[in-house]
Amino acid sequence: MSDENAAQGETPETELPETETPEVDPVEALRTENADLKDKLLRTIAEMENLRKRNERDVADTRSYAIAGFARDMLSATDALNRALLVIPQDAREAADGTLKSLIEGIELAERETQRLLAKHGVKQIESAGRKFDPHKHQAMFEVPNTEVPEGTVVQVVQEGFEIGERVLRPAMVGVAKGGPAAAPAANGAEGVDKSA
Repeated sequence: MSDENAAQGETPETELPETETPEVDPVEALRTENADLKDKLLRTIAEMENLRKRNERDVADTRSYAIAGFARDMLSATDALNRALLVIPQDAREAADGTLKSLIEGIELAERETQRLLAKHGVKQIESAGRKFDPHKHQAMFEVPNTEVPEGTVVQVVQEGFEIGERVLRPAMVGVAKGGPAAAPAANGAEGVDKSA
């Protein structure tokens, strides 16, 4: 028979030794699978919690800042009312009677009401006068030589600034002190400092 197998081009059957496949402990396999599934579950729960917190933050931001564009537009209307009041001299206001007095009072009322409504929705005026210049809240329009206040102090407000929550709607346009007490040591000139560089 082996001659027939050789004649037909078949190799004689040789038995290969059986390789032992390590037996997998079914309990250990289930423990591994259980640990893997538990890890995936914990990661999914953490991702869902992060998503929930992010959504809550987005909703809170939307509530707080949704009117930012409208409020910014309303500031120009408030500015116009304020400029209308500034144009009328104080003595003309006091001497006004009849229709002119009613007009002045109407403009004042409209300006106060606009400010009240903006404040009701979280828009507040940035306190600037007498404070240290903050580039995040102020826009410096000019410097004022003033040795009576520290350098970098806001000494004049050209246009009021406003913020909503933590965001600036419009920076305050200000004049900033230059040459005050904070600059005094530099003005005296420290010895050994090369200022030509």
